[in-house]
Amino acid sequence: MNVPNSLTIFRVLFAVAVFFCIAVYRFDFALVFFVLASLTDFLDGWWARKFQQITVFGRIMDPFADKFLICGTFICLVAVPELSDADFPILLRLHPWMVIVIVGRELLITSLRAVVESSGGDFSAKWIGKWKMGVQCVAVIACFAYLSAMQSADSPFVRLFFFLFPPVHGPYVPITLLVVLYFTWLLFLWATVIITLYSGVSYCVNAARMIRGNQGAD
Repeated sequence: MNVPNSLTIFRVLFAVAVFFCIAVYRFDFALVFFVLASLTDFLDGWWARKFQQITVFGRIMDPFADKFLICGTFICLVAVPELSDADFPILLRLHPWMVIVIVGRELLITSLRAVVESSGGDFSAKWIGKWKMGVQCVAVIACFAYLSAMQSADSPFVRLFFFLFPPVHGPYVPITLLVVLYFTWLLFLWATVIITLYSGVSYCVNAARMIRGNQGAD
């Protein structure tokens, strides 16, 4: 059990903590746990490459931990009324089909990776997959920041905002802050859907080439 694998296990535990915090509407703590989980995703890969600690366990658990964190978080967020309120315009809310796209892409790529690597191909993560993960993380962080600020002026995120921009008329949540956070969340949500679809198509094309190449060689 080396450092990268330990970090991967911590990411799974942090993900469970995120799900629990969403269930009990503690979005400030969900934000903290999600940031910690995202940091472990960067650190375990960097450590494994730098110190040559890549293991079979890590190759299996690292992508699982990423998918568990992202897919689980988006599934939980669908149940939050403030994000999917039917009174909002159709383009300004979270839809279940968006989460289906995200989860479906991960299931498809996992299946393709199993097929390609079982035949000796290399189906490791590409740059588009790393960009996708980054955009997804920013979307979730912006979402938790918005929900945390909307709940209370005492949330850690709002306290940080007040520390940087002291209020003139007492501690209240500025409507401009909520608007900026909400539209930031929406921007990265739609970016997540687009880059998820694009990366899924890209991986499928690469997988098809590899499978055809292996069949030709046979």
